[in-house]
Amino acid sequence: MAKKKETSKKKDSKKKEVRNDKREIKVVNIVVSTALEHDIPLEKMAATLSNTEYNPEQFPGLVLRIKEPKTSALIFSSGKVVCTGARTIQKVDESVKKIIKSLEKINIKIKIKPKIKIQNIVASGTVGMDLNLNDLAMKLENTEYEPEQFPGLVYKLHDAKATFLLFSNGKVVCTGTKSEEAVHKALDMLITNLKKIR
Repeated sequence: MAKKKETSKKKDSKKKEVRNDKREIKVVNIVVSTALEHDIPLEKMAATLSNTEYNPEQFPGLVLRIKEPKTSALIFSSGKVVCTGARTIQKVDESVKKIIKSLEKINIKIKIKPKIKIQNIVASGTVGMDLNLNDLAMKLENTEYEPEQFPGLVYKLHDAKATFLLFSNGKVVCTGTKSEEAVHKALDMLITNLKKIR
């Protein structure tokens, strides 16, 4: 009996260990695309609106900077839009509404409610432990680590369709996921894999 109690105590302490992790992750950028289903006269837009950049010789899209929420939209003459910089889907929606309002200033009325497609979510946080990147590069599959060129280790987590950038102080950046839930799942998987080889 005593032995059984001991093992259950050990299990409890392991559970606590996991809970005490100072792990956290926050979305810092959501990249979305949408289609306004309307041709956009980019030259007219650039000439009328002050918060735009347009150099058709260098790039076919126009950049529209939105102050609040702080985002940037890349607008193409076909009506395709890529929006970056928002930290929540609510802010994405606000940005798209602002783009449509900007177009009204040049007499373009968008009659549809644009369908928003998340292309990528970038999140940053910490795994709550120091990491030996040399060790991880040897023991984990799908990693790239060239400390002379860059201090972080790139770890592709195929099961979670996510790519992590890991730093020795435990800081991480996650890209490639398409929802906030997927970001948290990817972090769980990452921590599980890190604990296996520690």
